[in-house]
Amino acid sequence: MPPTLVAIVDLSLSFLSEGAPPCRIRSFAGLLNPDPGNDARLRQWITDAHAADLPHLHSFTRGLDLDIQAATAALTLPHHNGRTEGVNTKTKMIKRQMYGRAGFALLRHRILLG
Repeated sequence: MPPTLVAIVDLSLSFLSEGAPPCRIRSFAGLLNPDPGNDARLRQWITDAHAADLPHLHSFTRGLDLDIQAATAALTLPHHNGRTEGVNTKTKMIKRQMYGRAGFALLRHRILLG
């Protein structure tokens, strides 16, 4: 990583970890690379976070527990829908820019060509 990017990441981690030990934040960040072994590591991280006296992490882990299957899939499978979400966002932006200016034919043309 370039030195400026490293500095930005360190600053972001320090901001996010106010009140939480940086090792907890960094250990969770290590789970963000899809790997089949992340299932057990996620469950261990949640258990450790529940044992810590950090209310904001308890709230986060309760959210993970509510949809543990989706969280596990996101951390273990290499598939994602990022490209689809990008196309949806671009389509909505074009639609908003063209609101009230032209009909569906021009909107379709801009989406297909853009």
